[in-house]
Amino acid sequence: MFIDQVKVYTKGGDGGNGMVAFRREKYVPKGGPAGGDGGHGADVIFEVDEGLRTLMDFRYQRHFKAPRGEHGMSKNQHGRNAEDMVVKVPPGTVVKDDDTGETIADLVQHGQRAVITKGGRGGRGNSRFATPANPAPELSEKGEPGQERYIVMELKLLADVGLVGFPSVGKSTLLSVVSAAKPKIASYHFTTIVPNLGMVETGDGRSFVMADLPGLIEGAHEGVGLGHQFLRHIERTRVIVHVIDMSGMEGRDPYEDYLTINEELKQYNLRLTERPQIIVANKMDMPDAEENLKIFKEKMQEDYPVFPISAVTRQGLAELLYAVADKVETTSEFPIHEEEETGIHRVLYKHEEEEREFEITRDPDGTFVVSGAKIERLFKMTDFSREDSTRRFARQLRSYGVDEALRERGAENGDTIRLLKYEFEFVD
Repeated sequence: MFIDQVKVYTKGGDGGNGMVAFRREKYVPKGGPAGGDGGHGADVIFEVDEGLRTLMDFRYQRHFKAPRGEHGMSKNQHGRNAEDMVVKVPPGTVVKDDDTGETIADLVQHGQRAVITKGGRGGRGNSRFATPANPAPELSEKGEPGQERYIVMELKLLADVGLVGFPSVGKSTLLSVVSAAKPKIASYHFTTIVPNLGMVETGDGRSFVMADLPGLIEGAHEGVGLGHQFLRHIERTRVIVHVIDMSGMEGRDPYEDYLTINEELKQYNLRLTERPQIIVANKMDMPDAEENLKIFKEKMQEDYPVFPISAVTRQGLAELLYAVADKVETTSEFPIHEEEETGIHRVLYKHEEEEREFEITRDPDGTFVVSGAKIERLFKMTDFSREDSTRRFARQLRSYGVDEALRERGAENGDTIRLLKYEFEFVD
């Protein structure tokens, strides 16, 4: 089974907790604080493995949670940083954030790595908080929570040449006779339901990878038929080989087929029109094929080369393969994302609203709800079992302006304040 799109959950490891400890040794009076810091949590890293071909493994494991850092220890010993979780993915994997749609990584080369979710930093031990005013603090931090998110992984095949065309025009037959690939071939539409890859060698020793993609039909870019699931694979191909049934056996006009498929490619991604195309007039061994080819060439406006062949009798295949190999050699790869190639480093400044540190809302029961990533992270890193830590958290909230904002919203002594799942009493 070919799996080429999957949604998974990833979470970076939490940082280890800092420790409250004191140095207690004979002959060392006033030893002072000696609590170590926690170790950093592990990152979730995706690495390309050229031995993988599909995302099948991710169908059975959809949660990737990296290990947390080790907690700090006494005698100022820091906790160990957790080892990163490395997940192998096939070449051609594009990783996107499921919520924002932002592309996180485009993984192409063997061994290429990308950090998908970062681990949290370790919490600080009480040694870090010693000051002349408070030389023996009973104060430490918990580890920072690791980043977490749902991601969508798409696999885009790394083929030099993509075969496109209506169902049953002979794409699979062509691939089977020019390579060792064994695609399923039958006389009904949508025989090919997964992309097939084949290595093609020409008579002069050159080679390239050819992909047979499931047939497109009109409306494919909007999700009609099967071909829409595989349009993404055409994005990476350097050369498009457009296979057309010149016999007209299906009752369709070859030139209309040609226009329809090109329109589908254009509607899906305008950049696909930049790819060089080679037209393959297939089934030339059938009656009426010669006449249809003559009419096709008269109607054709683009300057694409046309190669009459018969995949069954192998007529014209050698000339076609030489032309495809020439075109692959002279066509550079098309990056999915535009990259700056001038060597000039430019900085793009964007005006973005500063992220608000917190937000205050009110529930129907009168409870004031405080939310915000910065405040919530601070809350999770506070050890409320120690009075010094609780006081520090209260001071930090006051410095962020939370107390003042609550008063402006009408909070009074004794009102309930909720942060995450926890509730506090407002004291003015």
